[in-house]
Amino acid sequence: MSDEEFAELRQGMLAEIAAQAIYACARLGKAALSPRVLEALAKVPRHEFVPVELRPYAYADSPLPIGFGKSISQPFVVAVMTDLLDVRPTDRVLEIGTGLGYQAAILAELAQRVYSVELLAELAEQARRRLMRQGHANVQVIVGNGCHGCPEHAPFDKIVVTAAPDLIPPALIYQLKPGGRMVLPAGLPDDQQLILVEKSADGVVSTRDIFAVRFSLLEDTEPD
Repeated sequence: MSDEEFAELRQGMLAEIAAQAIYACARLGKAALSPRVLEALAKVPRHEFVPVELRPYAYADSPLPIGFGKSISQPFVVAVMTDLLDVRPTDRVLEIGTGLGYQAAILAELAQRVYSVELLAELAEQARRRLMRQGHANVQVIVGNGCHGCPEHAPFDKIVVTAAPDLIPPALIYQLKPGGRMVLPAGLPDDQQLILVEKSADGVVSTRDIFAVRFSLLEDTEPD
């Protein structure tokens, strides 16, 4: 497929995301997503972050397999999670679960610096190459256990988790700055909720359920 065909499909993806945002306005608390988020989604070529054989399906509003039992999230969910983070241009953001780097690329368009932790070294290396090809020099991909966060670069203004723990990992709450936000799926495999976590200026943590989701599980193991 040509770049023009991919660009047309990307515009269709954005239209679908906008329509779904209106449908979900009661749960999101607004009828439209941030223009900055939509601009980032319009700019980042999702087809560069999926396996080559799945490129024709890159802009469908559905998750896609990326190998190792992992998947790239549905575009609408990526958009909502990014919007809920409210990323500022000066923010330092932690992502848990790099995959092939699509969410990190979106964040790179919005934040000053992105640190992304991936358990699987082979996925992490693929993500590094894909992000480099797209010119995202402000992303650092780190191989590690996402449940431990990234203490060497903490604290963070924003944290996003793209795999689901049963409970919110305490290390991630600790590494979130006062005034910061974290968005993650959490819960038992058949009862996951997308959750917005906010830490007030004086360190008080509050949570809000957004809607039901289904993510792969966040593995609390050490990388090979």
